[in-house]
Amino acid sequence: MNYLSSSSQNKTDCILVVDDSPDNVLLVQTILEEEGYDIVTAENGSSALAIIEQSPPDLVLLDVMMPGMDGYEVTRRVRQNAKLPFIPILLITAYDQSSLVQGLDMGADDFIRKPVELDELLARVRSLLRLKHSVDERDQIARQREDFVSRLTHDLRTPLVAANQMLNLLQQGALGEITPQCAEVFSTMARSNQNLLSMVNILLEVYRYEAGRKNLNFFPVDLKQLIGEVSQELTPLADSKSLSLNLHLDGDGEKTPGGGGAVMGDRLELHRLFTNLIANAIQYTDTGSIDVRLVAKPIAKSEPRLVTVEVQDTGVGIAMDDQVKLFERFRQATHKRGGSGLGLHLSRQIVEAHQGTIDVISEVGKGSVFIVRLPAASAT
Repeated sequence: MNYLSSSSQNKTDCILVVDDSPDNVLLVQTILEEEGYDIVTAENGSSALAIIEQSPPDLVLLDVMMPGMDGYEVTRRVRQNAKLPFIPILLITAYDQSSLVQGLDMGADDFIRKPVELDELLARVRSLLRLKHSVDERDQIARQREDFVSRLTHDLRTPLVAANQMLNLLQQGALGEITPQCAEVFSTMARSNQNLLSMVNILLEVYRYEAGRKNLNFFPVDLKQLIGEVSQELTPLADSKSLSLNLHLDGDGEKTPGGGGAVMGDRLELHRLFTNLIANAIQYTDTGSIDVRLVAKPIAKSEPRLVTVEVQDTGVGIAMDDQVKLFERFRQATHKRGGSGLGLHLSRQIVEAHQGTIDVISEVGKGSVFIVRLPAASAT
């Protein structure tokens, strides 16, 4: 299936020709216009950058030796501008091999020597435009996929939420008295619906992060307080499995900069992170305990200050082969227990968005320790 629209397939490629010599510009322009390309010209590097930023071309033919800003500097600035789409750059040069290496290192895609030969010029132009079209098609397919999943998960939430509310009404007897058998069925339906709603929410969050559409609000967050809240919310789940949920939140925090585990972060996302890690520990533990430790140990002044949170369980553990791919999308361990394969991937997205790291240490049959390290908030 071709995902590109007919308008994008049929549009004429636009080529920017940059050279301080009017004769050279006229020659190249005449050759390319005869091949059906739209040509825009610039006589220096500054003008070229202005054109590129205002209306990015499909290809840039760039002379290396120009007064003021040379072709190398133009190439460097184009490649540093993250707002620009991918634009192939073909350097036109009479320089030696070392200078060509410099241009390619700056981000140019190809080069052609002066005096320019017609057939070689057209061949290199066609080659770079094929590269441009390939990259554009790949990016458009990726955007369409992300939009599809985002829209799908968003639209799925509405009927799931409605079904959840209706099931709650049924369980409360709002529509009439229910028998014990019906109550058991409604309870199973509500639990399954809630699990599905949770999966849809996680999927939606994952794609928001991956599409760069997740907006975070950073404020000082007291992890000691936040983890206490998460523990309170999950204690009934641990109690239902006769597991002890133990918090060790004092540690060295009160004696170190950023004492008490203060970090700069989005509180809602950090709440989601630790809820996921602690709930996972409960889910994959049948006997024993879950221990949550907050550590803010003194470190060298030359290193960034970190707050570490460890979530340790006495559960089934994770095989070494599974640990390597544990934080990837839709990856599940081989312990044959439920899970979407997205929770830990989302956890890593949240941690990395906070400039932190997440690791796991585990042994099959002996449990796991998930270790989150986040930059400590600056002392006031």
